[in-house]
Amino acid sequence: MQKNQQSPETELPIWYDGKNINEALFCQEFLREHRIIFTNRAFFTPDGRVTDDLPLRGEIYESLKSCAVNNIPKKISNILEVLKLEAQVDDLFPEPDRVHLANGTLLLDGTFLEGKPEIVRNRLPVAYNPEAPQPVRWLSFLGELLYPEDIPTLQEFIGYCLIPSNAGQRMLILKGSGGEGKSQIGAMLGSLFGSNMKDGSTGKISENRFARADLEHTLLMVDDDMRMEALRQTNYVKSIVTAQGKMDLERKGQQSYQGWMYARLLAFSNGDLQALYDRSDGFYRRQLMLTTKPKPAGRTDDPYLGEKLKAEAEGIFLWAFAGLQRLALNNFRFTESERARENREAVKRDNNNIFSFLESDGYIRLKADASISSKDLYSIYRMWCDENGLSPLKARSFSDALVSHAGKYNLEHCNNVTNSAGRRVWGFMGIEAVARPDINSFCGNSLRTYRTNGISNIPPYVCTQQKTQTLLY
Repeated sequence: MQKNQQSPETELPIWYDGKNINEALFCQEFLREHRIIFTNRAFFTPDGRVTDDLPLRGEIYESLKSCAVNNIPKKISNILEVLKLEAQVDDLFPEPDRVHLANGTLLLDGTFLEGKPEIVRNRLPVAYNPEAPQPVRWLSFLGELLYPEDIPTLQEFIGYCLIPSNAGQRMLILKGSGGEGKSQIGAMLGSLFGSNMKDGSTGKISENRFARADLEHTLLMVDDDMRMEALRQTNYVKSIVTAQGKMDLERKGQQSYQGWMYARLLAFSNGDLQALYDRSDGFYRRQLMLTTKPKPAGRTDDPYLGEKLKAEAEGIFLWAFAGLQRLALNNFRFTESERARENREAVKRDNNNIFSFLESDGYIRLKADASISSKDLYSIYRMWCDENGLSPLKARSFSDALVSHAGKYNLEHCNNVTNSAGRRVWGFMGIEAVARPDINSFCGNSLRTYRTNGISNIPPYVCTQQKTQTLLY
């Protein structure tokens, strides 16, 4: 057994009686010497969230090592659990009007407050230096990577990530063919955000309900190589992009809880972010899509570019903060070039071919006083897909997508449409058939095309005697 190393003349700490440690008294004294709180399942200090408790354990060990106690590692773990109770506060609210930096706090209006007098949720490792030189290498790199009209969008988005806010309600996707140097942006952001940034996967967020909790308390998640598979579900991704307060979070083996979520999503990819089932405007509206310039033939890449960009961190911060100020003055509406808007529309059309169908010739016609049943319209759509070598959406997805975009094409979804049998069914007002497919109940055949030339009804007795007969109207 260990012997007490304290001499008789040595005054013992109030929390130690020579044999045992009073953990509650130890924590009270520890908190008098250290500014730390516990809330939202994490410790926070003036330097931000404690992401690794090893330094904290080290400080506790320094206080305990002169005492004769057995099993110090277990004792430290017990003290940490008591410390959570002793340092517990109700909440620590995000502060979206300021950026906490290594040497102080910068308000959105440009006012700088030196020092670190308060406990904060996030503090960036970069210092505020208003005299920092312009980040020449960074700006040159962006000029080679992006089209000039898209650089303000990136500037505003990086600035947007400096504060704990989802007011912009957008994620950013940077798309290229590969080899342009997109990943250098992620490396630079690591030096700017430090532990307030995480590498992650957009696909994992969409598939795994526990993945959101991993982003709690962080400012930015970077997906350095976004997977090309379409997302089977989009609700988790959309909820992170638009979260305006606390969100229901889950961790394995634990009861779900309400936690602050303000992590912004930035993805680098060789393709587009698409959804397998979600055809809504909301999914695409939440995306800022920038495309890179093609890599110049014969360009020699600089292997030390990442280190050179990190050396400009203070100047890059000023550049990003200017983007944040511009974004805030514009009520968090991002500067978006015509190219970026066209990128989004192109992706939306690629993932939802009903737009091309509605704007096609020879199949349907938009006409204010016309109508068509949902069933007949879907049959014509399948015929159009078959003749154009495209995969049709499922009937429910087709109908939902058409209803959500009915206003754009002056259509009305109602249950007051009369079908060819004279029955009232669900359908659309404002559209008529130009091409009409064969109906299985008439001929019992697979889908075949019949041109109606304006005739809207196929007689029910057609094909009753010769099922393989081809009819032209």
